[in-house]
Amino acid sequence: MKAIVYTKYGSPDVLQLMDIEKPVPKDDEVLIKVYAASVNAYDWHFLTADPFPMRLVSGLLKPKNMILGTDIAGCVEAVGRNVKQFQPGDAVFGDIFGLGSGSFAEYVSVPESALALKPSNVSFEEAAAAPVAAVTALQGLRDQGHIQPGQKVLINGASGGVGTCAVQIAKAFGSEVTAVCSTRNLEIAHSIGADHVIDYTIEDFTQNGQQYDLILAVNGYHPLSAYKRALTPQGIYVFVGGLPAQIVQSLFLGPVMSKSDGRKMTSSQKKTNQKDLLFIRDLLEEGKIRPVIDECYPLSKTAEAFRYFEKGHARGKVVITISVQE
Repeated sequence: MKAIVYTKYGSPDVLQLMDIEKPVPKDDEVLIKVYAASVNAYDWHFLTADPFPMRLVSGLLKPKNMILGTDIAGCVEAVGRNVKQFQPGDAVFGDIFGLGSGSFAEYVSVPESALALKPSNVSFEEAAAAPVAAVTALQGLRDQGHIQPGQKVLINGASGGVGTCAVQIAKAFGSEVTAVCSTRNLEIAHSIGADHVIDYTIEDFTQNGQQYDLILAVNGYHPLSAYKRALTPQGIYVFVGGLPAQIVQSLFLGPVMSKSDGRKMTSSQKKTNQKDLLFIRDLLEEGKIRPVIDECYPLSKTAEAFRYFEKGHARGKVVITISVQE
């Protein structure tokens, strides 16, 4: 089979299209013919080993796992003898982070617990765009943010993969949603259901006097004190993505700042689990969320997809199309 392989850390230039051995499913595994995958920040961090502590997970001197790719959508080719949930021919999607081999390949074999049946009303490309971004948004809003119907929710960084999912999930929970993005993405934010849209190039939401019950920071450049100012007295701030300095602030300053009054400053790190994947599957099937796709690249152009992704201007997801559906 063909796969995108990297044997050393670096820029997208180190990615190579190679012929490697097709995997054989173990007793509890499902062999997937991959139709689509998508690029995530995880992949970029593993590719570049940036920040350096990533090497403690991915390999100190060189990558332990040579194929990147976390999101996956495709069809079941074969199943191990202990597999109960799927059978050959099933269309599936899922998150295979940390399972040894990535989705930028024509085939991958993974445990059945990483997968769910693909909703029939979304394409393989849309299905591949959903798992990591949507589950990240869901866990930040629901598990850390304790989102409730009728709340005023602000999504900072609303135009990327996680942000576009977060806007739609917050609306599915019955919240009044404000999306913060750049001028070029205002239309997208409106189209996915945001009640209010703030152009951050014109207006600073932390300075306009408005307060929110929940702020999800997907990507933004405000200090924690500014976010806290924009929260209601019992409001919650949840950090899910941004610069290394923001990660440090949220992890170490957040708990300290939360002690001064009723406002809570916290962070959320995605935890892969099938239960939440099934929750996202239901939202997709009900039409309550629809992944936003910016660009699709063939497997042979994966390096080019990474170059586009690392510019940081993608609207929604960058998708890799791998096999043509038969």
